[in-house]
Amino acid sequence: METQSTIDAARAIFGDRLSLNANIRETHAHGEANAATSLPDAVVFPESTEEVSRLLRLCHATDVPVTPFGAGTSLEGHVTPVRGGISLDLTRMNRVLEVNDADLDGRVEAGVTRRQLNTYLRDHGLFFPVDPGADATIGGMCATRASGTTTVRYGTIRDNVLGLRAVLADGTVIDTGGRVRKSSTGYDLTRLLIGSEGTLGIITEVQLKLYGIPEAIGAAVCGFADEHAAVAAVIEIMQTGIPVARIEFADTAQMAASIAYSKLDHLTAGPTLMFEFHGSAQGVAEQGAMAEEIARAHGGSGFAFATETEARNRLWRARHDAYWAARAAYPGMGAFATDTIVPISRLAEAVSLAREAVTRSGLEACIVGHVGDGNFHVLILYPEGEEGRAKAWELDREIVAQALALGGAASGEHGVGLGKREFLPREHGAAALGVMRAIKQALDPRGILNPGKMFLD
Repeated sequence: METQSTIDAARAIFGDRLSLNANIRETHAHGEANAATSLPDAVVFPESTEEVSRLLRLCHATDVPVTPFGAGTSLEGHVTPVRGGISLDLTRMNRVLEVNDADLDGRVEAGVTRRQLNTYLRDHGLFFPVDPGADATIGGMCATRASGTTTVRYGTIRDNVLGLRAVLADGTVIDTGGRVRKSSTGYDLTRLLIGSEGTLGIITEVQLKLYGIPEAIGAAVCGFADEHAAVAAVIEIMQTGIPVARIEFADTAQMAASIAYSKLDHLTAGPTLMFEFHGSAQGVAEQGAMAEEIARAHGGSGFAFATETEARNRLWRARHDAYWAARAAYPGMGAFATDTIVPISRLAEAVSLAREAVTRSGLEACIVGHVGDGNFHVLILYPEGEEGRAKAWELDREIVAQALALGGAASGEHGVGLGKREFLPREHGAAALGVMRAIKQALDPRGILNPGKMFLD
C-alpha cells in the first residue's frame, strides 16, 4: 500500500479539496455509531462521477482503501475507515439533476439530502417518501438500504430507486436500471448495489421514484394497556387493507421521555401507537375512523386525530426526537440503538422478550418501532465506561439472538457495517455468505472498497 504517494497524486487532481486537517479527519473517523473510531489518512471531496472514477483508478493501482462518507448519520460503523486510506466525502455532489413531473421520477447526485430533495420538490407538487429520521444523503440511504417511518405505505429505499450510476473499485463507471418502472433484462445490478454499504461500488447518482403530495394528511395517536393489544390492533389494521402511511409504536419508558422532552402534556405515558394517513380529505377521514374503530376494539383509548400541519409536525418531530428525549431522560448515560425486525405476528413477543432482557441486564432502555413492518429499536442506556459499554453490547447481542429465533433479522434498516457482522452467518447461512464473498471478490479483488465491513474477515 503506497498511501503517501497516492495522496500526493490525488492532490494533483483535487487540490485544496483533499484535506489532511486533523479535525476534518476526526469528523470522518466515525458516524453516529457506538463503535471504535479510526482516522483516515486523508479526506477527499469530489464534485463529479469522473473525479470519483479517477480517484478509484489511482487507489486501485496502489491498494489504498477508500471509505465512502455521506452525512455521517449511519449507526453501525459503516463510514469508519478501519484501515485508514481515503475517506471519500460525497456531500459536494449535491445537485438535483432532473425532475420529470409527468413520469413521477427524478435524478439526483449521491450527496443530496432527503430534506434538501423534498424542499426542491415542493414547488413541483411532489415528494420523496423514504424517511429514516436523520437528514441522510440519498446515496448513503441507498448504500445502507435505508427505510423508516413511511415504509409501511411506500416501501424502503430499495423499492423507490429505478437506477444508479456507480463507480467500481477499478474506476469503471456503470449505469444500472433506468427510468422505466420495470424491466426483464439482465441481472438486477441496482438491487445488488443497494445495501452493499460501499463494499462493491461507490454510488454517485440515483434515479428515484417520486410521488404527488397528498391532498390531505391526517395524524393520530392512541394509548393501549400493553404492547400485545397495540400490536394486535396493528395486525388487524394491516389485514383490513387501510392504506396507513405510518404506524409507529412507543413503549411506556419512551413515551414518558418524549412527553417531557417534546412537551406533549396531553398524552399519557403508556404503550402508544402513532398513525399517519395520506389521500383525499374524505379518504383520510375515513381511514382515521376505521383505524380508530379497530384500535378501540383492542382497548385503545384517547384516539386523537388531527389534520392541522402544526399538530402533525409536532407529533412526528417528537417521534424523530425520541433518541434525544431518551438521552435527556437519562443524563450522563451512553446510548445506542438496536435494530431488529421480526414477522409482525411475533412483534409483541419480541418486544416483551427484549424488555425482559433489559430488566435482567440492570440497564435502562426505551423501545420504539415501525410496527407496520415489524421493525423495532431498543435504545439501550448504559453507564459510560468500558464496563457499561460491554454490558450494553451483551444486551444488544441477546436482543438480536431473540429476533433471529423468532424468524427475524439482525437489522431492519441500519445495516451491517461493523456492528452486525457476527450475525450474518447465522442469519444467511454459510452457502449464501459464500456467494456474497464471491461477488465481493469479483467486483473488488484488491479489497479497497470500505474494507472491514460486512464480513468479519
